[in-house]
Amino acid sequence: MTGGARAPLPEVTPAHVQVVRGRLALVRPFVTAHGTETSKEVLLVRAVGADGAEGWGECAALATPGYTAEWVDGAEAVLRRFLVPAALAGRPAGVVGHPMASAALEAAVLHLRLAAAGTTLATWVGAVRDRVACGVAVGVASSVDVLVAEVAAFVDDGYQRVKLKVRPGWDVEPVRAVRSTWPELPLGVDANGSYRRSDLDRALAELDGLGLVEIEQPLAADDLVGLADAARRLATPVCLDESIASAADLETALALGAGDHVNLKPGRVGGVAEALRIHDLALERGVPLWIGGMLDTGVAKAVTVALAALPGATLPGDLPASRRWFAEDLTDPWEIAADGTMAVRPPGRVRPPPTF
Repeated sequence: MTGGARAPLPEVTPAHVQVVRGRLALVRPFVTAHGTETSKEVLLVRAVGADGAEGWGECAALATPGYTAEWVDGAEAVLRRFLVPAALAGRPAGVVGHPMASAALEAAVLHLRLAAAGTTLATWVGAVRDRVACGVAVGVASSVDVLVAEVAAFVDDGYQRVKLKVRPGWDVEPVRAVRSTWPELPLGVDANGSYRRSDLDRALAELDGLGLVEIEQPLAADDLVGLADAARRLATPVCLDESIASAADLETALALGAGDHVNLKPGRVGGVAEALRIHDLALERGVPLWIGGMLDTGVAKAVTVALAALPGATLPGDLPASRRWFAEDLTDPWEIAADGTMAVRPPGRVRPPPTF
């Protein structure tokens, strides 16, 4: 199904919009090339229609602007000062940028529109399956032995793909250890743009020989020329994440030959509408794509799982069970079955964290 085949939804102006802040501790620290996360700074948007229908959206912004320029305090300010007043007035916000904040509001209002149309997100976008394949991301560990133990637990849980976070100094040795322990495991790595072009002859070349399903974002997001060189020189597919913030970005990347796969994070690209444009373009061009998240609670998971059921989502996504991140989620727990799949469903009742 393409974007042109999706039925238009009724326009809905919310009667009330609430911005909710809170914090959830992670069950264990998550370490990447950009730093360490020990908690999820939760920023939610709750929209209520005139008929009493309720919709929720989650902002993907992290606590600090180390991953992207957006951060949770800034996103909250943009929502309260600009985006929410515009939504209540039924007019465009006229805001440039701030895709994560915009995505949270879009999701909340979209749920009202879906309710008015009597449909679900999965049905409306054109989902083709009722269960989706799940992968999991594993952060930088304190030692190789600790990493192997973490991966073993996720393999036992049934995840269909494991992605290891890497960075200069934590790459070849830990990845080789995991690969030697599970020779047949679908295994990828994610550098979050932490390498330079010169590393194509060093660490990235060594990773290229370890039978990986992909190397995600090896170079900086704006280095499409370097990424094109990497895609030509590496036998392992190059996956683009931070480089793709819009369908126009994907068009440019494809024209340059800068990547082979796409990690599509709806919360990072501005929401469902832009995510669908990216998906549809990737499907049209035959580009393998999977759906990712950003320490998502169950509110955002309902969106990512629905998009993972689209025909163009051909690879297992980063769709971990609720217990991967949180002792208690904000929705009914999202679980994976023994076969490494997760049910496509609405979020159910949302239980926001204590506000502050």
